[in-house]
Amino acid sequence: MTLDPQEIEAFVRRRTGTERIGGEHWRPWFALLAEQLEQRAALSPLGRIIANGQLVGLLTARVRAERLLARRPEIAQMPIRRPIIVMGPMRSGSTRVQRLLACDRRFAWTRLYEGLFPVPYARGDRRRIVAAACVHRLLRSLNPAVQQIHPSGATQPDEEFGHLSFSMTSAQAAVQWHVPDLVAAERTRDWSPVVAELATLLRLNVWARGAKGEKRWVLKCPAYGDMADALFDAFPDASVIHLSRDPLKVVASSASLVFEQRRIHSDAVDAEAIGAEWLERTLQRQRRQDAARQCRSDVAAFDLPYEDVSGDWRGAMERVYRFLGEPLTAETTTAMKRYLAGSSEHEGHRYDPQTFGIEEQALRRAFGERAAPTVRGFGPRKPAPSVPALAAKTAFSYS
Repeated sequence: MTLDPQEIEAFVRRRTGTERIGGEHWRPWFALLAEQLEQRAALSPLGRIIANGQLVGLLTARVRAERLLARRPEIAQMPIRRPIIVMGPMRSGSTRVQRLLACDRRFAWTRLYEGLFPVPYARGDRRRIVAAACVHRLLRSLNPAVQQIHPSGATQPDEEFGHLSFSMTSAQAAVQWHVPDLVAAERTRDWSPVVAELATLLRLNVWARGAKGEKRWVLKCPAYGDMADALFDAFPDASVIHLSRDPLKVVASSASLVFEQRRIHSDAVDAEAIGAEWLERTLQRQRRQDAARQCRSDVAAFDLPYEDVSGDWRGAMERVYRFLGEPLTAETTTAMKRYLAGSSEHEGHRYDPQTFGIEEQALRRAFGERAAPTVRGFGPRKPAPSVPALAAKTAFSYS
């Protein structure tokens, strides 16, 4: 099963009848990702099949997106007004916050099937939903621990990992596979094209829902910390909720999730190497996010510790809604209670930092005893005018 980028691109061109797959910014990252999968990821035979399928799927999605935007150019003009961006490291409570906000009918949010397959089909969402349910069922059967750590379902709220994978980022790749050179190279990456494509994919899904962009979209992905400055540029009228948690628990829990994810794709998974990798990755991501926040006083931001949302969730959400400038209605509160009553998030998830070679004192020295944000929070402000929609050619171009 080939992982050669040229062979994969040639196959997709033949299958789709396309002379050339549009865009340029993604090409070197696609080549680097494929190289890492071949040389560093230690893929099992099954892992190799899955990786080939995902790479083929990503390029096929680019062709489909290009064609859809060519047929329906009005999609590129759909607004994304005043989005709510939930930012924080993996395992910091961002999933709970996103799913609590998803209880509010006035907000829109990404569903798992949209994360797995971010480019819609012309005839509704059934095809994507069925495909996502099959993928979810397969992965759950290969390693049930993943579902226990991060419960989800095809139509449940989830993050925009697939939107970012579209641009060949490490957002999803580094969780599934050992791709260290891709992660290292992203420290100097220009994130503007990635965020432009994220915005375009969001618009595609607004259109697929038959909506007009009137709802505030709740965005959530730990990888947003890598591209915070570009994200703030693209969405200057955003309201940002910054999650924080004890870094020892963040790193150990992240390492546990990554370990279980990679076991699906490789028979040679090193727990201690993953611990060291995710300590460094979490630290670097937090530093980039903090640096962007320090110099962007124009972006409305709110700090929310993990302990608040996992404890007095009602009080935490009341504060969040005051920050957002939205009323927390009785209907939404009831829906939140119902969600929490049926939630199984993190139940039974046990992890030991020592399993991943994580030494507490060394970790706290690395983070500078940083268990909470060291930058000031910014209160709510009058929303800025929504930026003009990026033209389709910006994200998907043959030039």
